[in-house]
Amino acid sequence: MKYINRSLEKKIDEMKDSFPVILVAGARQTGKSTLLEYINNTSKEKINYVTLDNIIDRANAIEDPENFLRLHEAPLIIDEFQYAPNLLNYIKIKVDEMRKNELFGKGNNLKTMYYLTGSQVFQTMKNVSESLAGRIGIVELNPLSTREINSKKEECFIPDISKLKEKEKLEYISLEKVYGRILRGSFPILYNGQEINVENFYSAYIKTYIERDIRELINIKDEVKFLKFISAVAARTAQEYNASEIGKDVGIDNKTVDDWMSILKNTFLVYLLQPYSNNPTARVIKRPKIYFMDTGLACYLAGYLDARTLERSAYSGQIFETYVISEIIKSYTNNSRDPRLHLYYYRDNNQKEIDLIVVDQDKIYPVEIKKSANPGKDAIKNFDVIEKFEMKSPCGVVICLTKDIHVIDEKNYMIPIEYI
Repeated sequence: MKYINRSLEKKIDEMKDSFPVILVAGARQTGKSTLLEYINNTSKEKINYVTLDNIIDRANAIEDPENFLRLHEAPLIIDEFQYAPNLLNYIKIKVDEMRKNELFGKGNNLKTMYYLTGSQVFQTMKNVSESLAGRIGIVELNPLSTREINSKKEECFIPDISKLKEKEKLEYISLEKVYGRILRGSFPILYNGQEINVENFYSAYIKTYIERDIRELINIKDEVKFLKFISAVAARTAQEYNASEIGKDVGIDNKTVDDWMSILKNTFLVYLLQPYSNNPTARVIKRPKIYFMDTGLACYLAGYLDARTLERSAYSGQIFETYVISEIIKSYTNNSRDPRLHLYYYRDNNQKEIDLIVVDQDKIYPVEIKKSANPGKDAIKNFDVIEKFEMKSPCGVVICLTKDIHVIDEKNYMIPIEYI
């Protein structure tokens, strides 16, 4: 087995001197525990570890949190802490006590005391915000990015052509390998050197996800419908969220669709890309677009098990777009920046659409995504809508399967996917 270094290692290391509590949030099996174990193994001080997946430890944390924290001394990693949210108040007491001791010279300088991991952000995150405001640093760990898999430096994707030309380009791969990568997905266990059957992995993943994360949140009788629901959502990745359509397919009402979509979002399986608008632009469609954060899971749920079949299917364009968008989202979360402040899409009532809008400070960049090696000028036909937003727009790009950067016109370019 081989550990793959994560981009967030540096950020967490920087946070250790600033926050007494650090939360690593993310979907199941994205490597949260492994990341903290790596930090533990490379740390100068020993960090203790306990997981609340263990029923006995969970019961102790719920029934007697004060004694639980006395038994497990800081610095301490608490894995899957959402199972005992009442711990937060007692962690706050411990942190405030240490802060007071530091303030009056009765203890050492306050460093990180607790490292928390969690794969749900429902009431748990509300409790975190209320209980540990000013005391906690939060990072989101998604499945591996392609740059992490290839041990390459990862920066936030900003489609400034001058910056892109300076960026380290990934190795060019064939169309078949691109779709092989998409089909395999991004969970770390699939890249640790072991021979793992991908279909068996995703089958077990969904089973564990429903049993551990979903069963507490929905009626057991709805589990079969929930599986049908998540498959229906996977079939619509890279499309606008339409609760009525999904509800008709699954046989549930719109409110249940919204509630279950919230579960997918808050367990980090999907990302809802919001439309871009500002006050002068009033005719923008308000529905977000759905993107699965792991293409392998989306393909499995949509029924695709072979890369060649996937590439030739009607699903190939939207799963290619999902791959690109999810990689760009990861580039932000892996640098501990909120993608919701920088990434959008555009569509208006005139059916003018742009796949991605990237906002960086006072600049705005239109981005199209095409499964083509030479998409041509038609790909940039809607880029002129950017002028309505009265922001600087240095250039626009079309992310595609070309081998090198090519000029489309005086300010727009085709760029290979190897630059994301």
